[in-house]
Amino acid sequence: MKLLLDTHIWIWTILRPEKISPRVRRQLENPNSEVYLSPISIWEAHQIHRRGRMRVGQSFPEWVERALSQTPVLEAPFNFMVAAEASRIELPQNDIGDSFLAATASVLGLTLVTGDAQLLQCSWLKTLAND
Repeated sequence: MKLLLDTHIWIWTILRPEKISPRVRRQLENPNSEVYLSPISIWEAHQIHRRGRMRVGQSFPEWVERALSQTPVLEAPFNFMVAAEASRIELPQNDIGDSFLAATASVLGLTLVTGDAQLLQCSWLKTLAND
């Protein structure tokens, strides 16, 4: 399975692994799974950190470097097609980060791993619920 981690799922895999459901954990640990992360998630994590809602115990760039080495992921490119698709997506929560992640999953044919109820309700988006 080709999986794209929602930002909170990526953060939880590193800082709060107990929040990852057994079903999602199995897919993430499956050697046949390809696990992707969008650069948008790093940007979103920085915004969360900047607002004081995430403590990492070191500089944010050092944390990102450690996180990427600790939990290897493939880079999901943020390209022209993703940006164009994001401009067509209308989500109930009007969250630009979610729009970019949904567009990334859609364009690249990835399954978005998320616990976000609003994203899970998008019938056009392939998702794996963290429940």
